[in-house]
Amino acid sequence: MKPITNFIGSSESAQALRDLVATMANSNATVMITGESGTGKELLARLLHDQSHRCGANFVPINCAAIPKDLLESELFGHRKGAFTGAVADRVGRFELAHGGTIFLDEIGDMSLDMQVKLLRVLQERTIDPIGGTRQVHVDVRVIAATHRDLENEISAGRFREDLYYRLNVLPVVTPPLRERAADVAELLNFYAQKCVNFGKPAIRFKPDFMAALQKYPWPGNVRELSNLVDRFSTLYAGQELDLRAIPPTLLPKGLVSAQAELQAQAPLLAKLEMTPPPEVLAEMQEQPESEENDVESIIMLAQGMPHLPPEGLSLKERMAQIERSIIEQALERNSGNVSRTAKLLNLQRTTLIEKINKYELRAA
Repeated sequence: MKPITNFIGSSESAQALRDLVATMANSNATVMITGESGTGKELLARLLHDQSHRCGANFVPINCAAIPKDLLESELFGHRKGAFTGAVADRVGRFELAHGGTIFLDEIGDMSLDMQVKLLRVLQERTIDPIGGTRQVHVDVRVIAATHRDLENEISAGRFREDLYYRLNVLPVVTPPLRERAADVAELLNFYAQKCVNFGKPAIRFKPDFMAALQKYPWPGNVRELSNLVDRFSTLYAGQELDLRAIPPTLLPKGLVSAQAELQAQAPLLAKLEMTPPPEVLAEMQEQPESEENDVESIIMLAQGMPHLPPEGLSLKERMAQIERSIIEQALERNSGNVSRTAKLLNLQRTTLIEKINKYELRAA
């Protein structure tokens, strides 16, 4: 049994979920987890497995919405060689893989009605029928299901079987949205900042005004959105203390742009954040002698997408031609030299692209 350390938060709702996990873990009863996308339903399912007496066996997740309905039966129950075209060998299904452990049926609300009937029978009999098999296979599994849908509404609309709902909904659990866990936001931000450390630098930090804005933000994508945002900032601004006013609006969720405008109106921005160069540019910077300040500055400018203007000036026409040639060369390489696909990628007429390929003496297929 593993300690419950990876469900982050000190709020009442987070603590209530941890208590619920401790209470439900060793039961063999089926669990139904409902909640919005990104609220940690799979994490909760894994916690239930890790805290149970089944923790030594497999935890087998499957996303019922991600697999075509024609393949889902084979994925869940397996098949025997020759059962259908393409079945060149026996395949063990997810239920059989989870024998002695836990199977997690994510997005159960998206399962087709005919598969719901077959699943209901498995839950009742605790046996599976592999496609093309001649005998039933007994399975000892704990079933945890999850969905972001309102299954009672789905039942009313005729898209979900009522008998399956009651078979699954033995131990109901609801994962609260992050907007109802504002007290956990700071803890989650710090946790993911430590997890997303980049370039060997310290974890990013948030200025108090930025942290306050993040705690007020409703987080429509919940914890998943928060972790993605921290990952983005950790990559672009590794090791820095972030000021909301210094972040380009294109890198912010729409709900934070208005908060940024309010802060900018209250006080002018004193210092800009510096984007972190990618690893290959950092390596080049470390190889430069300390005296070559201009070269280091050029690399930093290049890493931030800004060409460096030398003291003696440059030919703008020549520089633009170099940039155009480089972009066309990269696009051709990405499309294995195919002119039509490259023209589509660059939003150019095919004839225009051919002229430029000839002009810059590039190679095309």
